Amino acid sequence: MNPDKPEWVSVMDSASLENPWFTKDNIYFSLKTWHEALQPNGIDEWLKPLNSSSGNKNIGIVMAGNIPMVGLHDLLCVLATGNTALVKLSSSDTVLMKECIRLLNVVNASFGSRIQLIDRIENADSVIATGSNNSSRYFEYYFRNMPSLIRKSRTGVAILNGEETQSELKLLGEDCFRYFGMGCRNVTHLWIPESYAISDLLDQWTEYSYLIDHHKYANNYTYHKAIFLMNLDAHFDTGFVLLKEDSSVHAPVGCIFFQRYSHPDEPVKWLEKHRGDLQVIVGNITGGVPFGSAQHTGLSDYADNINTLEFLLSLE
Repeated sequence: MNPDKPEWVSVMDSASLENPWFTKDNIYFSLKTWHEALQPNGIDEWLKPLNSSSGNKNIGIVMAGNIPMVGLHDLLCVLATGNTALVKLSSSDTVLMKECIRLLNVVNASFGSRIQLIDRIENADSVIATGSNNSSRYFEYYFRNMPSLIRKSRTGVAILNGEETQSELKLLGEDCFRYFGMGCRNVTHLWIPESYAISDLLDQWTEYSYLIDHHKYANNYTYHKAIFLMNLDAHFDTGFVLLKEDSSVHAPVGCIFFQRYSHPDEPVKWLEKHRGDLQVIVGNITGGVPFGSAQHTGLSDYADNINTLEFLLSLE
């Protein structure tokens, strides 16, 4: 998974052609993150809780394609528990995932017989499916007669106290704009103090103005800008991202929602109310991760905060 190896150049080119959202910069970042996570010490630590890996189940995996190789972790969990993976790739992420599968076969030839690429989940003992809130309802119905792990849309939130350094605010930009904000760990919602000057934050994000040069991102930005203007919705416009005061958890691509608080309990209560919609909390708050680290995940960072290994082991 070393992104600096020459063979990845053509793979990244092909993946970008398949899915324009997968820019070479974002693919490289994802590969580098996986390269760091899959070091021997990290793998050993991750697998410590396993008493055995002798599963004999057929596990269907319906993969998402919102960010590069987002389905790899589920595949690794199935293989680590000794089960067979029946993989339905996302049409948005076939090039990278097929290369990952090829490399897994190089590492361990036995994986070849335990990874099957399929068009439809059939003859599975259990399923792991990731998608939107709408698709999750379909998954829940379709897979209602088998043990399943169904994932819905999640997002990230940042809690600011007004004492952040310029460096921290710049790092927050990485949490917001990596993968164009399309990952479940991207920050799309901010809580800021009542008297906080939004300009202090936006001044630190000018380096991300290049986003508007991406035609798909620009289309989203332009569309929502038009909606805000037609509805006379108050908002801040940087020329590449729109900030709007809104209590909604999920903000569309090209937008970030924010709320102001006068007492620290306000964001805490909001977090509790929307815990099921959130994947990560960023900031100097209990349970928060440092600014700039939202997308730097390891093997023990599970989607929806549900331990996939434990789920698979419970099937035995």
